[in-house]
Amino acid sequence: MTQNPLFGRRPWLLAAAALFTATAAPAVLGQAVLRVTAIPDEAPTELTRKFAPLGRYLEAQLGMKVEWTPVTDYAAAVEALVNRKVDLAWFGGFTFVQASVRSSGKVLPLVQREEDAKFRSVFITDAGSGIKQLADLKGRTVSFGSASSTSGHLMPRHYLLDAGLNPEADFKRIAFSGAHDATIAAVASGKVDAGALNGSVWEKFVADKKVDVRQVRVFFTTPPYYDYNWSVHAEMAPALREKLLKAFLTLDPANPAHQEILALQRATRFLPTVPENYNGIRAAAESAGLLK
Repeated sequence: MTQNPLFGRRPWLLAAAALFTATAAPAVLGQAVLRVTAIPDEAPTELTRKFAPLGRYLEAQLGMKVEWTPVTDYAAAVEALVNRKVDLAWFGGFTFVQASVRSSGKVLPLVQREEDAKFRSVFITDAGSGIKQLADLKGRTVSFGSASSTSGHLMPRHYLLDAGLNPEADFKRIAFSGAHDATIAAVASGKVDAGALNGSVWEKFVADKKVDVRQVRVFFTTPPYYDYNWSVHAEMAPALREKLLKAFLTLDPANPAHQEILALQRATRFLPTVPENYNGIRAAAESAGLLK
């Protein structure tokens, strides 16, 4: 085999070339760290646990460090991506719409889970409350999640209004728990008569036996709607955006190495998505007077 004359007698050049190859990818992509955040729709410890294996996977796929950046509330997640303090954000459909409006269309949805094309919210109550349908909520205390939550507030409110119920006028008291797991806890402890939350979180709590379904039950499930997505800023380097998209689309439920990641993300698989998928969310927010 013919020896490359450039490296034949200069081993230090070979080492330098190897070092350049190992470090060049982040430079080509225009940055060394991918900063990631998510709306705090669950406890901070749970969000960190869910992201950890995905973060390691993205580091391997992108060839760059991935840094988790927690935020205190939904508005902070929106502002972080709009102002490019982070590069990738996990948004609910409503939070994405807010970020899109806030950025004049510069926040773009990248991928969604297959499940997010047919997402649902559930209303839950104590088994002995006597509440069997939405109309029975009149005069009762009801908890939503965060005010900016798609599945924990906007869409439940949308379907309440469709049923002729005005939460401010018809409920005895409205509470905002801040997160889906907190809504379950509020109903289970008797702090409120009923609560609305993310159907996926409810199913996870039931599967993990974290809630006693003999005590707390679902009495209404909404029709399906588009919800969560991973969003980026339009000014992200195109090469990085393409690598990020490919990384998500490569996750395969048949691959044992990917199964933990998908399970923690409560995803069958990820699919490309577009802003138009969330037009229904935007219309619901405008109709309810929640979009500013």
